Amino acid sequence: LRSCSPGRARRTNASRRACLVARFGDIYAQERLDAETLLRTYISDTEMVQRIIYIAAVESFHAAKMAYRQFKIRVRETLSLGHSGPESLEDTVMDYIVRHEDLYDVQASVNEVIRSMNINPKISFPPEIDFIVISTLIRELCRVAFSMQTLVPPLDIAFGTDGELFSETKYHRSFDSDFTAALVAYHVWPALMENDVVIVKGEAVTKR
Repeated sequence: LRSCSPGRARRTNASRRACLVARFGDIYAQERLDAETLLRTYISDTEMVQRIIYIAAVESFHAAKMAYRQFKIRVRETLSLGHSGPESLEDTVMDYIVRHEDLYDVQASVNEVIRSMNINPKISFPPEIDFIVISTLIRELCRVAFSMQTLVPPLDIAFGTDGELFSETKYHRSFDSDFTAALVAYHVWPALMENDVVIVKGEAVTKR
């Protein structure tokens, strides 16, 4: 194991949080639109394109959180063998993960996301194409989701379901929404949450 600096995770928590929240916004503004442009060359249905991207985001957070839990267990098991303080084992584990996030096998998570998307009944893709075409978006989402797990408290995305009551605090309406409709037809982008409080609104389409 490489050496680690005690207390690094705690000291840098606020600055890392600010960077990660900003990065999540950048992905929405840049990589999401790039992926949408790419998908439109294969799929003419706008709703299907937006559903694919939303599900990619949800699955990326799920895969990254699973990978983080497994990574943390391995680090804790290894560090506990020689841990003597002065900081707690938990702090030492977090410091190590923050310093060595490059050890996260992001490609394994990308593969997991694509596998999950291939069996998702809500989305479909022309058989000659693979969801790997949006792997840049998936990779960036996995990276940011993994890093968000190292924060105290960790950040996560809101759980969304088709047909749920539209929430002004959680989502912006897409420009092509029916602004008088009360229910979400489908989601375009997830909201970012901290302790069940929305810190970045997502985007949803409302229709009657």
